[in-house]
Amino acid sequence: MRWDIFCQVIDNFGDIGVCWRLSCDLAARGVQVRLWVDDASALAWMAPDGCPGVEVRPWTQPLDLQNLEPSDVWVEAFGCEIAPEFVAACADHTCADGTKPLWINLEYLSAERYVERSHALPSLLRDGPAAGRQKWFFYPGFNDKTGGLLREADLAQRQADFDRSAWLHDLWPRLQHGFGAPQAAAGEQLVSLFCYEPPALQAWLEQLASTPRPTRLLVTAGRATRAVQALLSDENGLQRLSHLQGQLSISYLPALTQRDFDHLLWAADCNLVRGEDSLVRAVWAGKPFVWQIYPQHDAAHHVKLEAFLDMAQAPASLRQFHSVWNGLEAAALPALDLETWGQNARDLRARLLQQADLVSQLLTFQPETR
Repeated sequence: MRWDIFCQVIDNFGDIGVCWRLSCDLAARGVQVRLWVDDASALAWMAPDGCPGVEVRPWTQPLDLQNLEPSDVWVEAFGCEIAPEFVAACADHTCADGTKPLWINLEYLSAERYVERSHALPSLLRDGPAAGRQKWFFYPGFNDKTGGLLREADLAQRQADFDRSAWLHDLWPRLQHGFGAPQAAAGEQLVSLFCYEPPALQAWLEQLASTPRPTRLLVTAGRATRAVQALLSDENGLQRLSHLQGQLSISYLPALTQRDFDHLLWAADCNLVRGEDSLVRAVWAGKPFVWQIYPQHDAAHHVKLEAFLDMAQAPASLRQFHSVWNGLEAAALPALDLETWGQNARDLRARLLQQADLVSQLLTFQPETR
């Protein structure tokens, strides 16, 4: 079986991150995948070794379709539209089972109720070379009325085999230590930070600096590093930290592969994540986590965040932290409650492990008309 997946990189590499994990998971289950992407540069650090069974092709205008072998499934990810020249070239192809290729519109992840209503609905194409065909909306989600979440078949075993101490030992020489002690302290808690520019970032750093337990903040490359360094370079911004830095140390991570990003989430005592792909990975890590949702100008992300917290049965302190962290309200951040939040994270993971994963559902999706 062969699949074509189309991805356009909007910003922050979340689109290509999800599409790469999807492609690799399909390939691990015997599917040949062509991933068409308009900017594959992030894969140089995200997946430098590539993946057997996944061919990355440039989404040029027009596409290079010379000697293209037809495929059985077409996936347009996150609202991108499959290149019209591809549709024109492949519209008449008939699969081995006598059907036309299955056309899937893979949507964004949400816990909102509309996902259940919209999942697996058809959309009739009224014009163009594929007129009269159906494309099908496929929604990832958090219950058995949706398409599920990306979860590799070997994920649980990889987590069980993970050697935290060995991984951290190998990571340490790659860190850039920017604030506080460059050596790990006894009893130091590890907190990973993968964020945009949360309005409460300064207040949170000050809070960590004043807690009894020492904290090592592991800051991911890119926007999170720039956000933290911008605060530390402001001589008026974090003056309090200079007197409290014994409790807070900040180290900057290099760009991590997707595999090592998983390892980071497994190794940390608490994870602050952003976007879609890292949220799902934080769920599977089963550690306390806070999600910074992608901000939208019309504030639609507020509803989306509340729907997620409802689904996750988040305790009051975790809801409050999310609300302040995401700028929904201006209030004091509650302290990290790793025990309560950790139990909530483990309960959430256990519930979600009961549903079929996204790729399993995609592979068995057989609508009546194609």
